[in-house]
Amino acid sequence: MRRGIVVGRFLPPHAGHVLLCETATRLIDRLTILIHGRPDDTIPLATRAAWMTELFPAARVIAHQEATARPDWPAIVARHHPEPVDAVFAADAGGERLAKALGARPVTIDPKRQAIPARSADIRADPLAHWHHLPAPVRAHHARTICLHGPESTGKSTVAPRLAARFDTIVVPEYGRTYCEQHGLDLSMDDLVAIGKGHQAMTEAALRQCGGRLILDTDPLMTAAWADMLFGRRDPWFDAFTATADLYLLFDIDMPWVDDGTRFFGEPSQRQRFFDISRAELDRRGLPYAVIGGPAEGRYDKAVAAIEAAGLG
Repeated sequence: MRRGIVVGRFLPPHAGHVLLCETATRLIDRLTILIHGRPDDTIPLATRAAWMTELFPAARVIAHQEATARPDWPAIVARHHPEPVDAVFAADAGGERLAKALGARPVTIDPKRQAIPARSADIRADPLAHWHHLPAPVRAHHARTICLHGPESTGKSTVAPRLAARFDTIVVPEYGRTYCEQHGLDLSMDDLVAIGKGHQAMTEAALRQCGGRLILDTDPLMTAAWADMLFGRRDPWFDAFTATADLYLLFDIDMPWVDDGTRFFGEPSQRQRFFDISRAELDRRGLPYAVIGGPAEGRYDKAVAAIEAAGLG
């Protein structure tokens, strides 16, 4: 059996790493990926190991952490890989040195980065600028979420797809609307929890496919506000929810209410209460938000301005 090894920090893994490891798997029978971590790494070692395991399920992924910035790779490999190593795969001269120490054959892949011009340091400095070099699981970690928040009939579902087009990304639609259209409007607390969980599951899936920013047409915080409006209380699941967005756009009620068949609270006092509950949830959690108000035709421009002002443009 031909055994090969790849060593590195993978902070984070990018398309160049994928090319290296994919090439290695085609040239040997058994690949080991040894990840080196340090306590000050900006991405946890366990997270990187999980990413590499997902990307290369047939490989043996080993996570090793120590304090030094200059690890003794031959000793580390001997400790974690007692079998003989036939080939060391790398993109630089470090692979040749390690191969010589192990008595293995060095295999250098794309050393001038002609195929994949990606560097982990550049990606850490500006993930969005190098988004096309990030594999799906890494994208989910670096993506930024922008959530349209607030009561019904305030223009969120109209503005959301326009924002997605503006920032070349995708939008997670309001799952509650789909749920009500399928199951009816006689909602229970269990229904609201199902809506919150369904929306979050869609968000987690979309984060792996988005264009660096992900637009959310509401999220479970809004479903929690619905629970307060409908029942005067909320299931504990909502307060335990922590996967909040990086920026909330709170849509004001200063535009006409339109009954589309799935909306509940059209009276002015109800709309005001709904808005107050929506805002209070953001304040209670200390989340960043901007209020988007005024005529419907100007809300898109205000949303774009708020996103750019928050540094997410």
